[in-house]
Amino acid sequence: MEESFYYPVLWGVIAALTGALIWVQGNLVFYLKTVSRNAMLAGQCQRQMRYLRVLRLLLAGGAVLLTIGGMAAAFQDYQLHNCRLKAQREAVWPRYDAQVFWTAPDDFLAETDQSAKAIGYGRDLIAHTQDYFGKNGVVRPNSINALNCQNCHLEAGSRVFGNNYFAVESTYPQMRARSGSLETIPKRINDCFERSLNGQALDTTGPEMRAILAYMRWLGTGVPKGAKPKGTGLVEVPFLQRAADPHRGAQVYASKCASCHGPGGQGLPMPESARHYPPLWGERSYNQAAGLFRLSRFAGYVKANMPLGASYDNPQLTDEEAWDVAAFVNAQPRPPHPFLATDWPDVAKKNFDHPFGPYADTFPEKQHKFGPFAPIIAFYKK
Repeated sequence: MEESFYYPVLWGVIAALTGALIWVQGNLVFYLKTVSRNAMLAGQCQRQMRYLRVLRLLLAGGAVLLTIGGMAAAFQDYQLHNCRLKAQREAVWPRYDAQVFWTAPDDFLAETDQSAKAIGYGRDLIAHTQDYFGKNGVVRPNSINALNCQNCHLEAGSRVFGNNYFAVESTYPQMRARSGSLETIPKRINDCFERSLNGQALDTTGPEMRAILAYMRWLGTGVPKGAKPKGTGLVEVPFLQRAADPHRGAQVYASKCASCHGPGGQGLPMPESARHYPPLWGERSYNQAAGLFRLSRFAGYVKANMPLGASYDNPQLTDEEAWDVAAFVNAQPRPPHPFLATDWPDVAKKNFDHPFGPYADTFPEKQHKFGPFAPIIAFYKK
């Protein structure tokens, strides 16, 4: 008989026997009390009374033993279940290899995690952020733009070179030059809410933040502390010898991007869905403080992931097209940078493509935005 069937049957038999013994004992107690009230009957039935009292004690003892046996069986089943679960989890536990592209852990590890509900909620928050914080959000309506976290972190942050979250748990907290401070994961998440989502930060102790943290922890299952798995983040697109050209990028956008994102970058409705493709500029898109406003980030993002159907090993854009369309999109109007006064306390540590001065070099702001970038990097290497 299989263990999964054996123990429920055993518990059922034990429960039935225990119930029967308690029922018989209860009837005996009632009988003894009734006889004891009648002095004549009590005198005539003394031997029977002694026998029944002994039987009552034996039945009570039997019920106790059966209860203990049932508890022992339940405990053994609990241990066996945990052993089986542990073995099943170990069988699908990711084995880290720095030379192999990392992928999301097996869903079984999420479903059997102690924080399974939080992980599922966190995944949905990343994939459908609009449902919770957008125009009709159920948690906090009208508190972000028209984007989902998943629009920048593809497949809920689990896609190879799709700006994934694989290294978040393993590399945070970390010092970041942009803020000039040691940043935690909640701080980094709220950066995205205030920059890429152009909205309001989350309560760092609230259920939504805890759920996103649980989901990111699960995505990093098996990644050693300090490690960055292969395929993390975005691809690096080789630099052009010239500046990225928004005019050329407009042609790329019209031929390969506008069919989903619209001629005005507004984001068109998805076929057979109530959802829209993400807006790429305008008031409903990311602001100038977002990571994708850096040209190298946007170029790396589209090179490995756009247009629809592209991947890091099957790109549909050339390097020049990736840089040029990034220049076109980021040359369009969008919400202003809300943190210019506090970002980059040490200007010498600014990224080569940070498009706002001042700088610790003599290159103009336009070159920091559109390139060519190789001379800037060479300057700082010296």
